[in-house]
Amino acid sequence: MDIIILERRDIEQSCIIDLYRANEWSAAEKPNELYKALLNSHSLISAWDNDKLIGIGNAISDGYLVVYYPHLLIHPDYQGIGIGQMIMKRMEEKYANFHMQMLTADRRAIDFYKKVGFVRAGQTEPMWI
Repeated sequence: MDIIILERRDIEQSCIIDLYRANEWSAAEKPNELYKALLNSHSLISAWDNDKLIGIGNAISDGYLVVYYPHLLIHPDYQGIGIGQMIMKRMEEKYANFHMQMLTADRRAIDFYKKVGFVRAGQTEPMWI
C-alpha cells in the first residue's frame, strides 16, 4: 500500500461524499454545501491510495494567528494505520508558528488528538447552535 498525502482541491465531489458516507458523517446529507466548504477552506489535505480518496482534513484560518481543524476523517477500511497522523503532521507543519491551533473532538477522536499533541484548553467547552 502506497499512501500519498497531498494538498489539492481538484477532488471530485462524489469521492468526498462517498468518504463522508462511509464514516456516517451527517455533512454528507448536504453534499453541495460540504463540497463548497471544503474547497473554500484555508487548507485541504487529502490521502490517496492510488486514485482512491481514503482520507481528508481541512483547516479554517485567519492566515496568521488562529487555525481551526473542523474535519479529519479516514475511510473505515484504512483507519488505525497512521493516515490521520500523516494528515495532521502536514497541517501542524503548515501552521506551526500560529498562536492557536484548535479543534473539537469527541469519543475516540479525543485519544487520537491527544496522541498527536493536542490537550484540553483549560476548562473550555465546545459549543454550537
